Amino acid sequence: MATIAGVWSRWFTPGMERAAEAVERKNSSARVRAFANDDILFYVKRIDNSRVVREADPAARGRCWKLIGSAVGAVVLLIGVLLPSAYGLMAGYQIQSLRQEGQRLDADQASLELREAQLLSPERMEQLAREQQFVDPAPQKVLYLDGPQGSLALNQK
Repeated sequence: MATIAGVWSRWFTPGMERAAEAVERKNSSARVRAFANDDILFYVKRIDNSRVVREADPAARGRCWKLIGSAVGAVVLLIGVLLPSAYGLMAGYQIQSLRQEGQRLDADQASLELREAQLLSPERMEQLAREQQFVDPAPQKVLYLDGPQGSLALNQK
């Protein structure tokens, strides 16, 4: 891990040493006053933790399971709180689709009733009778029968 002192020594120390040598070579009479804390030396020691084994913490396992349990509990609680509103939303969509289907079925029923009324109209029945050459039997060929259900008519040939 790099510290400020380590970075300082790697980057700036060689440059500062060269600058100090250049000043000494010049032997100029203009001296710069000392910097604050110039007499403090920071030594960076390299630490190798590759052979260090982490000590097992017996309480950490319990803390992890408690964290997992509380997270699962919070999720279950959140789902329990949001589930009724989600069901209500889905029911609203279903009600709307059922209303649309009911309107479509009502329109289909109305068109079918109109078609049935057109097919069973007396004018159409007459037209079909003329096309298929149906004729009413003569009155003397119709025989009325009295039975237990009332009178019945029998067409004789």
